[in-house]
Amino acid sequence: MKLVCSQSDLSTNLSIVSRAVPSRPTHPVLANVLLQADAETNSVSLTAFDLSLGIRTTFRAEVIQSGAIALPARLLVDITSRLPEGEITLEDESASIAETPGGEGIIVTLTPKSGRYQLRAMGAQEYPELPIIENIEAIHLTAAALIEGLRGCLFATSSDETKQVLTGVHLTLKQDALEFAATDGHRLAVVETTNESAIPAAHFVNASSENQLEVTVPNRAMRELERMLAHSSSEEETVALYFDQGQIVFQWQNQRLTSRILEGQYPAYRLLIPRQFERQLTLDRKQLVSTLERIAVLADQKNNIVKISIDGDAGEITLSVESQDVGSGIESMPAQISGEDIDIAFNIKYLMEGLKALPSQEIQMQLNGNLTPVIFTPLSGLKMTYLAMPVQLRN
Repeated sequence: MKLVCSQSDLSTNLSIVSRAVPSRPTHPVLANVLLQADAETNSVSLTAFDLSLGIRTTFRAEVIQSGAIALPARLLVDITSRLPEGEITLEDESASIAETPGGEGIIVTLTPKSGRYQLRAMGAQEYPELPIIENIEAIHLTAAALIEGLRGCLFATSSDETKQVLTGVHLTLKQDALEFAATDGHRLAVVETTNESAIPAAHFVNASSENQLEVTVPNRAMRELERMLAHSSSEEETVALYFDQGQIVFQWQNQRLTSRILEGQYPAYRLLIPRQFERQLTLDRKQLVSTLERIAVLADQKNNIVKISIDGDAGEITLSVESQDVGSGIESMPAQISGEDIDIAFNIKYLMEGLKALPSQEIQMQLNGNLTPVIFTPLSGLKMTYLAMPVQLRN
């Protein structure tokens, strides 16, 4: 195998796929990136796969001789990212026991304009193949809808591996809409975006009675998808989605992400959202976030609680924090309020993360009691619901 490519193309694509390389591989070959060079198409594909998440990217190169090889990922990333811009020649050669200290192997030579590097490699035949979903018609989604939905809910997924289904983003595909949901048991983020491309009718043969498809995908895979789409596609770009037999595949341009699907019943989160409210507030989101950021400095690290006192007569809310070891902080800000006065408390981290994800300048806060779910929604733009559970105030 022999090819010539630019340093920037190789480095950029390596940095994308290397995120699927496991930090503690269960098999030595998984610490590698699979490089496949095709002389007919003058293209190079890079693949990384940890048996759960797989990423493949393809870029143009001058391929003198076709071939495939598994290269040590971290070492290759570290070297190529530090090389000067310009052309790199990459070729492999079988090495005998006499040539290679420690035994038989494959040596790959990288030749930039400034020097020469040699790396030990493994045979491509040892590398596991990415899952392929055959005979399934693609569902087409816009990159903008995917990015919007993921940005609005990824932060609310759980990091607790014992609640595995909660570590994923739940996707619900309807004929005309795409819904994203994430919850860790304390908060819930739901985003609905329009789906401009019709989903093939065949997909709904085994769908639920509501004529919708539901699937839960690990948050790690969804974070990589959002990152890849944000860097490599225009908002109008169409992404093809395939899923079957416990696997989901997203494909666009010259990139592909594959992931396992999480098993288990996702919570019936729509039932958690109240239909009627006794109190309603309209707030300036940026002012609320900046106020929270200031007083959060004094929040007690043990409980991280902020109290919000709603005063309808004064037309304002008062935010306060108290820490026995550090001190206390209090600030007020205007609000349009309907309903009786109430004191309510939240985990300040949960509250801030949800407010930062809401896309509009003005938001609505709706609630009933001081221990029932509180709903935050934007007054314009994206159709998003953020539910935060209050915490009990200790007297």
